[in-house]
Amino acid sequence: MIRIRTRLHGLTLGLLLAGCASAPLHYYTLVAPAGGSEPVAAASPLSFELMPVNVPAQVDQPQLVVREGGQGVALLGSERWIAPLADEVRGALSADLVRQLHGADLSGMAAGEKPRLRIKLDVRRFDSAPGAYALIDAAWSVRAAAGDSPAALACTTRVREVVGAGYPALVQGHQRAIAQIAAQIATAARALADGQKAACPAA
Repeated sequence: MIRIRTRLHGLTLGLLLAGCASAPLHYYTLVAPAGGSEPVAAASPLSFELMPVNVPAQVDQPQLVVREGGQGVALLGSERWIAPLADEVRGALSADLVRQLHGADLSGMAAGEKPRLRIKLDVRRFDSAPGAYALIDAAWSVRAAAGDSPAALACTTRVREVVGAGYPALVQGHQRAIAQIAAQIATAARALADGQKAACPAA
């Protein structure tokens, strides 16, 4: 009986130690809290359709992928996105555009709803360096109907945000980068919708 109890005690202790050794999972989102940005001046609302976003295969992982030195990268097993990264980027960009354009994202809505703008974003680089920077390099396009003739603009944007220590600060840096891209897209979108000549932002 004593031997059996000893074995059970050892098994219980082993399970407890294994539980303590496993790191807890932390989940992150790129969608910034509502009302966390500065208010945008009132303007006529513009509805839009945001196409699915593409992200590089290297970072298209459930885990955060971070840089280590010049060439190394690491997948952080306990630090994860709450949804696929492409969906996270799209969700964050959509929320920022809704705020900037005072309209609605009509993607996937019934055919009767006709957005005035079609927006596409392709992320070419999504670099994460904890304690250093968050970088997004992306190509984007806006198409609108100005009168009877279609108008379109295609641009590239590279945003590098300095971040503090810790993974929450890193994610916040990416949130700020997406907000900057959204502001550039919104400026071009308003010009196209108003029938004006739109230009890509200065590099």
